[in-house]
Amino acid sequence: MTTLSESLIALSLALAAQPGPAALPQESAVLADVTRGARPTVTYPVTRVVDGDTLWVEREGRTEKLRLMCVDTEERLELGDSLSATKAGTPFGSACEEWAKEFFAALGRDGQPARVGLLFPGGVEQRDVYGRLLCHVLLEDGTDFNLLLVREGKSPYFDKYGYSDVAHEAFVRAEREAQAAQKGIWHPETNAGAARRPYDRLLPWWEARAQAVEGFKARHAKTPTAVVSAELPEELEAALTAAHPRIEVFGSVFQLFDETDGSLTVLFRGGDKQRSLRVRIPAEERANYAALDLAGSTKEFVQNYLYVAGRLTRTQRGFELVGVRPRDWRRAGPEPVFADPSATREASAGR
Repeated sequence: MTTLSESLIALSLALAAQPGPAALPQESAVLADVTRGARPTVTYPVTRVVDGDTLWVEREGRTEKLRLMCVDTEERLELGDSLSATKAGTPFGSACEEWAKEFFAALGRDGQPARVGLLFPGGVEQRDVYGRLLCHVLLEDGTDFNLLLVREGKSPYFDKYGYSDVAHEAFVRAEREAQAAQKGIWHPETNAGAARRPYDRLLPWWEARAQAVEGFKARHAKTPTAVVSAELPEELEAALTAAHPRIEVFGSVFQLFDETDGSLTVLFRGGDKQRSLRVRIPAEERANYAALDLAGSTKEFVQNYLYVAGRLTRTQRGFELVGVRPRDWRRAGPEPVFADPSATREASAGR
């Protein structure tokens, strides 16, 4: 019987022999030197592979769309620049999508789809604003597929939403080694003559955001019901139960809405649309918020995370902070420094 590693090595050789964008530089699918954990005790069939970092599985009677944490593969070429300058479709994105489909097809046995385990940091299931289940995907031999993507140069270490709670040091090391070996996205010929993703600007931006998240985690650990995340409705619920006169919420602005009475509603990004956080700015106070540039905080390449303080209440639309004034808002972390973020990541790996 062919082993997992043998199947993947054969797949790697086949891909390397293909012409065009599927011929990925410095390709290797050998798993022996990739960090492994315990084999998953429960696995689910993979029903669809969308691209390198998005899968569907059949789980507990329903089809779940997964968003793999700490990775962000490039988009397929057919998407062009329809998303944004930082998410433009690339030849490598198309190649990575095909690689992922072939990868999981090779793991299937006896006509059955590949099966994977799911790992949730801290054992807590969370979803993103699009309802996707945030997780690490574990192969049946215990290999962390998320980490494998970084190790093989399919993805950078995507710390835009904070450092990995599962394997931060391993991700830092995997990215460094992929860069040194010029694998995948780090090879100078990858996407030559086509759209290129600006990693020289993206990595410092993500790193600045990650530092803001880590700062919040430290503060939350000291006062867990007084400093909470807008993205975690469970923390908002706990703060409401604790009945603090005022709390401080950490998060990022998702959308701004002009109301018919002239007021402005600030909707924070959250993992549950029915329990999202809002702050209403009265019409007569909007001019006092100009210096805060809340709209600017939603742009790329700036520090997006904010703290805002007020009294937490519940409404029919979720949660709302009331009694908020301009002085109750502040940026949560450093602004990006557009230089090589490797030194910062290296230092963070020793924490």
